[in-house]
Amino acid sequence: MKSDESTFQEAVAEQKSDAKPLFRETVQEQIPNEPLLRFFRYSHLPPHLQDISMAFSSMASLIVQTVPRNAERTVALRKLLESKDCAVRAALPEE
Repeated sequence: MKSDESTFQEAVAEQKSDAKPLFRETVQEQIPNEPLLRFFRYSHLPPHLQDISMAFSSMASLIVQTVPRNAERTVALRKLLESKDCAVRAALPEE
């Protein structure tokens, strides 16, 4: 039986191999129009944490491109950011 970690790593590798540009713009290009997106950058993270953060960055980009700018979109991005932060912290080694 495979561990959850190996299953996750296989899913990430498969996603990367099938990766196609899903969005018209990158998060970096969208930041001037939506400042919250700066918190979804992930290039500064170690590779194993980039894999986790990348999915949240893609979702944030999709939200900005498809949902009208209003208070609810801001709440959606803030909650997504909170979720991303939790997922990244969950992947950190225990002390």
